[in-house]
Amino acid sequence: MIPEPAPAAAISPARPPTVARMFGRIAPRYDLLNTLMTFGLDAGWRRRAVAAAALRPDGRALDVGTGTGALALALARAAPRAQVIGVDFAPAMVVRAPARVARAGVAAHAWFAQADALRLPFPDASFDCVTSAFVMRNVADLGQAFREQARVLRPGGRVVCVELTRPRQPVFRHLFAWYFHRWVPLLGAVVAGDAAAYTYLPESVDRFPAPSALTDVMREAGLRAVRHELLGLGTVSLHVGHAR
Repeated sequence: MIPEPAPAAAISPARPPTVARMFGRIAPRYDLLNTLMTFGLDAGWRRRAVAAAALRPDGRALDVGTGTGALALALARAAPRAQVIGVDFAPAMVVRAPARVARAGVAAHAWFAQADALRLPFPDASFDCVTSAFVMRNVADLGQAFREQARVLRPGGRVVCVELTRPRQPVFRHLFAWYFHRWVPLLGAVVAGDAAAYTYLPESVDRFPAPSALTDVMREAGLRAVRHELLGLGTVSLHVGHAR
């Protein structure tokens, strides 16, 4: 039997412990579901994020909301002498990341820890780039999260944010909404046994600022020259901002 989707109020980014538990439940199937939901396109979006981050070969990167370490691994592969640190507030997710980078042979320069995106445990100007992928719509205070990312950036450093967004083209927007609100919860129920988590996913995208509004949030957080581009037929936004 397929579980009934949870109501919108059951899981909210304003309730971080609830969100952390939700991600803990779906951790074993998280990567598989991402691949299935995006038809395998998520790997290419991460590569675009790595290119936008422009991490120096010997630089230092922070991946916020690293989850199981997919984007951190991509950064480590692209800059083999760099130091990459991934943090996430869901322990059941981040505990899977070290084995992932070990299998890829880059464990010597990729580390992971549990941490809150709103209170990053690093000194000012610690990193050359700060990345996140499909994370920021889950934080309780978007402006504070970006202020923290700007704080730990070195002069000239970059913040790179990849997020889901609603397409602007009317016909595709309706098709995307149907797919996301109908089929994604069904897929989550069948593959991960958790319809509630994959009901939260499209609802969190509905609540999240549009790309132009997200650009304004990043600027107000202290980043400059913020730009964005749309990927995946307008379903994904890639934002890049620079340290002042």
